[in-house]
Order: sequence, then C-alpha cells, then structure tokens
Amino acid sequence: MLLSSVQAGSVILTLNRPARANAFNFEMTNELQRALAEAETNPQVRCVVITGAGKVFSAGQDIGEMKKGGSISYREHLNKTYNPLILQIRNMGKPVIAAVNGPCAGAAFGIALACDLRIAKATAYFVVGFSGIALAPDSGVSLFLPKYIGLGRAQEYFYTNKKIPAQLAYQWGMVNQVGGFNYQRQVRQTAAELARGPREAFAAGKKAFNRAILPNLEEVLNYEGVLQEKAGESEDHQEGVTAFFEKRAPKFG
Repeated sequence: MLLSSVQAGSVILTLNRPARANAFNFEMTNELQRALAEAETNPQVRCVVITGAGKVFSAGQDIGEMKKGGSISYREHLNKTYNPLILQIRNMGKPVIAAVNGPCAGAAFGIALACDLRIAKATAYFVVGFSGIALAPDSGVSLFLPKYIGLGRAQEYFYTNKKIPAQLAYQWGMVNQVGGFNYQRQVRQTAAELARGPREAFAAGKKAFNRAILPNLEEVLNYEGVLQEKAGESEDHQEGVTAFFEKRAPKFG
C-alpha cells in the first residue's frame, strides 16, 4: 500500500491504493508512519517526498473502512492515525515535500498541508471534503488552512466543498510550485536541492517555525477529535455517508 524508493538522498513514498483513489485505511496510515520513522533515522535520507500512485494524490479517509466495522469512535481513530501522523511530519528534522499529483481531499489535505512544501501538478486540486458527509475538519485542516489562505477563504471552502485548483492555491501561497509537463522533474530537482542542504540548520529552522506559527498544533488536533466524535454521531453524518455510497446529494436535516 506504500511504495518506497531512494533517489539522490531523498526517499519517495507513494500512496499505492489507486483502485480506491489512494484513500487511507488503517494499514496504509501505519505504513506511512513506519516509513517516516525509518526515514528520520536513515542517514542516507535527507529529504522525504509523499505522493500518490496514478492520477490521484489521495481522497482522504476510506469511508468504507470506517463503516464496515459498525460503531467506531472517531476521536479514538484520529488519536491512532492522523493526529500522530501530522505531528510526526511537523516534528521531522528533515524536509517533507507533498508532491500533489492529482486530487487531494479530506485527511489527505491535512497531510499535504502539514508538509513543509507543496508542489502540485497543474491539473491537481484540493477539496476540504469533510462537510460533504457532515463532519468537522480534522487532520489539522482547521489550523493549517486558515494560516495559508485566511479564515474567510478557509470557511468558505469548508462550507461549500468547492475545489481549490492548483494555480489558485499557488496564488494564495498554499502551494509553493505548480508544474505541467515538467512536474516530475520539478519534484526531483527540489528534493535533490533540499537533500544537499544543511540538515541540522534545516531541523532547527523547522523547530523555530513550529514554535512561532504552530505552537498549539497538538491542542488543535485533540480538539478536532472532540468535535469529530460528536459530529460522527449525528443524523446528518449518517445521511451524508448513505448519500455518498448511493452517489446522490445528501438531504441534511
């Protein structure tokens, strides 16, 4: 479910569930956590790239997995999966690049926003996603997105679920680079440049940015879990999930 290859001092981690739009299930989330831990301790790796197989970065959480086991605590799930993953990315001493090769939504959006840089293919786009099934934002989206694009825009795109195209994301400062036919080369070149950089200074700089800009990240992630637990128990959420599987517009109360 996760492919790994080392190139020029960088490890490329590829989410590999293309038949499911690279949606995260518990196994893939755990594999990504393990791969990041290995990259942190591997002296041959000086930069990490996270991307998706095929034409999609990731659709976020696999809703089918969440529902196949019946009742599930959303807060407990977040505490085991996305919350530690987001903190792991932010606490890594090595630069992490999200190479967004296609649509990116929900929890995957939070993962991309947690990365240090985002390089998007020109045809890629971002969707907050949660409100479509009557959930609150999680995976750090409630903190990262307003910091990148402003509170008003963040709330608008949460409420409406409209797509944020790669070029617009670049204009707003959410994406660092946009690439067309040369997208893959841009990713490789940027990763190689970072891999040649001063590792200890990069790690210290990331700590400084975290302290200055994201000092309450862990607190926000915990609060997102509290809100998501309640949202997951609502009738609107049940209707949203039913409508999702029936491929129709939800009828919220």
